[in-house]
Amino acid sequence: MTEVKISVIGAGSAVFAVTLVKDLSLSKCLEGSNIYLMDINKQRLEIIHSFAKKYIEETGTKITFKKTTDREEALRDSDFIINTALAASHNRLREGWHIAKELGYRFGGSLHIMHDEAFWINFYQYRLFDSILKDIKDLCPNAWYIQLANPVLAGITYLSRKYLGIKMVGLCHGFRGVYHIANVLGLGENYLDFEAIGINHFIWLTKFYYKEENAYPILDKWIIEKAKDYWDKCKMSDSMGPKAIDVYQKLGLMPIGDTCTPGGGSWPYWYHGSKDEEKRWREDPEGWWYSYFAHHRDIFEKILILLSSNTKLTSVFKPCKSHEIIIPLIESLACNIPRKLQINVPNTENFINDIPQNFEVELPLLIDRKGYHKEETKKLPKKILTHMYRDRIAPVEIELEAYESGNKDLLLQLILMDPWTKSISQAEKLLNKILSLPYHKDMKKHFR
Repeated sequence: MTEVKISVIGAGSAVFAVTLVKDLSLSKCLEGSNIYLMDINKQRLEIIHSFAKKYIEETGTKITFKKTTDREEALRDSDFIINTALAASHNRLREGWHIAKELGYRFGGSLHIMHDEAFWINFYQYRLFDSILKDIKDLCPNAWYIQLANPVLAGITYLSRKYLGIKMVGLCHGFRGVYHIANVLGLGENYLDFEAIGINHFIWLTKFYYKEENAYPILDKWIIEKAKDYWDKCKMSDSMGPKAIDVYQKLGLMPIGDTCTPGGGSWPYWYHGSKDEEKRWREDPEGWWYSYFAHHRDIFEKILILLSSNTKLTSVFKPCKSHEIIIPLIESLACNIPRKLQINVPNTENFINDIPQNFEVELPLLIDRKGYHKEETKKLPKKILTHMYRDRIAPVEIELEAYESGNKDLLLQLILMDPWTKSISQAEKLLNKILSLPYHKDMKKHFR
């Protein structure tokens, strides 16, 4: 049993809170730990704190939850900091999308416009990341910083370059898309051995084994014999849908999670040129996103109803392990439980060849009390790397340079890199309309 202090920044997220509390209730080695829930939204913080306390009481777990709106109080002497905060609201994200759509932008382009990594949201995220890391340096320099908040790719890249010596890792559950693939193919999870590598929201199945045999031939056979029947019945934007399979057949490796679909607007753009084209590939990114927003609202409302009733929380949110790896990661680091986990880290030790060493990479690594350790991985083929550099690495580098320099022209260059940009005037209109929104005064002032 190891007692640690875990601070959660942006703890008002209901979906995140449910998985975190459930997993903590099942962690024997973290019993006695103090969990500080921090959020600037007092109402949401109160509700999530009440949920956590009641859930832990029902399960009898020896963990203490404390609430605070003071980030300094939460961070001081912490061992682990989990950042799940969104500095700008979903409403601001959607308002920007509405402007972009009127100017001809569509889902499936760059992740910097019609996606939740939009540049007008990322700006506030970078400012938040900076402020948190500065506090960590002062209040808990030996803590592990765990970033769940998007943009994970750009965030870990930016922070690892600027805050040398801070231990940090990013997490994303998109890699679990491989289990959906296995389920569709009728393969049991317990017999899977896989490797999905790349950069966040752009990872590829470089190793896919079932019962120690290469499972790619099983996938190929399914495509020939069963795919069309499956596509007639599956949900739109399914990660085994025709778009994902076509990408696999063109590039030679299966795209995983948000790489291709169903991340609502993820790469590549050529399947999204029109509504008819999307219908052909069974894609509905707009519908996917709005169901995502609705799911978050529904979970929060469900928690509110349960807290005002006599129903046990554990009868609805049953105490079983979630698919998230936040608590397993903390257990490995705090309790020295060696595990191989999918994480996002700077490529300082050349974890993945052909990706810059000062850039973020996502891959499975062995983790224990000493941190994460280099593992040999397969190489990504050049035809995937070229897309990665063009569509993910180059735009992130431009956006980070724009943010750090405050150069408005570089921000315009970022917009010009989106495949739906057809003219300079179109890009200028989008940038100026976004910056003219009344709540973006700080951003307008920053980009000179």
